[in-house]
Amino acid sequence: MIIDGRKIGPGHPVYIIAEISANHNGDKEKCLELVRLAQASGADAVKLQTYTADTLTINCDKPPFVIEGGLWDKRNLYELYKEAYTPWEWHADIFAEAKRLGITCFSTPFDTTAVDFLEELDAPVHKVASFEIVDIPLLQKIASTGKPVIASTGMASLEEIARAEETLRVHGAGDIALLKCVSSYPAVPADFNVRTIPHLAETFHVISGLSDHSMGHTVAVAAVSLGAHIVEKHFIADRSDGGPDSAFSMEPQEFAEMVQALRDAEQALGSIDYGVGHNESGSITFRRSIFVVEDIAAGEVFTEQNTRIIRPGHGLPPMDYPRVLGRTATAALQRGTALTWDVIGGSV
Repeated sequence: MIIDGRKIGPGHPVYIIAEISANHNGDKEKCLELVRLAQASGADAVKLQTYTADTLTINCDKPPFVIEGGLWDKRNLYELYKEAYTPWEWHADIFAEAKRLGITCFSTPFDTTAVDFLEELDAPVHKVASFEIVDIPLLQKIASTGKPVIASTGMASLEEIARAEETLRVHGAGDIALLKCVSSYPAVPADFNVRTIPHLAETFHVISGLSDHSMGHTVAVAAVSLGAHIVEKHFIADRSDGGPDSAFSMEPQEFAEMVQALRDAEQALGSIDYGVGHNESGSITFRRSIFVVEDIAAGEVFTEQNTRIIRPGHGLPPMDYPRVLGRTATAALQRGTALTWDVIGGSV
């Protein structure tokens, strides 16, 4: 997958996305500052959400439109989305600020008009939210742009994911990435089942990754260790600012620590390798080897009393010990001498 000229997938660094979502709290300048903070914290991209309350739902107080339980308990959907949305008139300036900083900006469109709007801004990729992965007409519209698509799988069954992936391919989408996601806020690590990440890649022949609503970066590191090529995390300047998504968002220092942990994790994965590593050469001396542990006269027999297998590793290797015992010294040897073949005579 290529996004904004950046290659993503095997052999390339993990692509780390800072999700701004509602964390601007209705303040455009704060939103622009979040872009700057995300770039400074090591994010490769920032992501918006493009909708209005009216494109997501209707203003209705009937029970189906009121959230029961969780972070937004008793909130009316329309009012929640009205509070959380990013005004469309901000988008051009947000995209421009990201470009100025050298960081990619894209968004999640929640209806067909949002897709058209983001195309006018030349968004390099489109994101599909986990709740929208079953919206086949929307997927068809997104795919028709020919852009790459990143889709969160959330609560989708394997059959629903397959239907979404086929829809995107048939209708012309570019490269596709599927993200393992737990659609609860905040999510707990035990719910993630990150072993699903390589299964997504193998099953659908795509790159896979993680959309992470958990606290901390443990789940993200686990995901990268299993082959995640994309990690998305909600980002906020300060959780004390409040807002609909603040409780499960990372502050800049936390995000920077996650970025470093992910970079360390992907380097640690390396390749299949045995033997002395680049930084281990100085440590090989601390292996065991055969040493003289009592003064030995010339002609004296090597025994388990006057020789031992000990550290450091300057003498013959332990595997040679049976061949040494019973043979004789060709010269006088002091206690602490590393045993070598040139002072060993005779035969067993």
